[in-house]
Amino acid sequence: MKHLASFLFVISTAVLLIAWLPAKSGKETNRDKNTIVMLKFKAQPEKGAQTVTELTQLIENVKEEPNFVSIKMHIDPNDDTNIMLYEEWEDVNYYNGEHMNTDHIKAFMGNSRNFLTGPPDITFWKVEKVFQ
Repeated sequence: MKHLASFLFVISTAVLLIAWLPAKSGKETNRDKNTIVMLKFKAQPEKGAQTVTELTQLIENVKEEPNFVSIKMHIDPNDDTNIMLYEEWEDVNYYNGEHMNTDHIKAFMGNSRNFLTGPPDITFWKVEKVFQ
């Protein structure tokens, strides 16, 4: 009986400690090592809303790719033809290689002539410091 009580105490203490520790997923612990990709798009006049729709459809496919972390879409409040994507990826080599050669990216690039003024301005960034 004494051994059972000791065993239960050890197990319950371990469970409490595990529950107390903050949960971390792999993506959260490596976020400071991820690559940030900024894409600035210019939509044709009167085609800002169409561009947002097309980008939204594209992003639904991109979200399923490996190494994808997140995308935030920003619209210029004074000119809806200025659209920026703030993307976070685990692997810049994947982004520049396999991602750019997916069927959905190729289809978007071909179709984008109907609503964009040209290719986006793309820049790559690394996280230097995180302030919270």
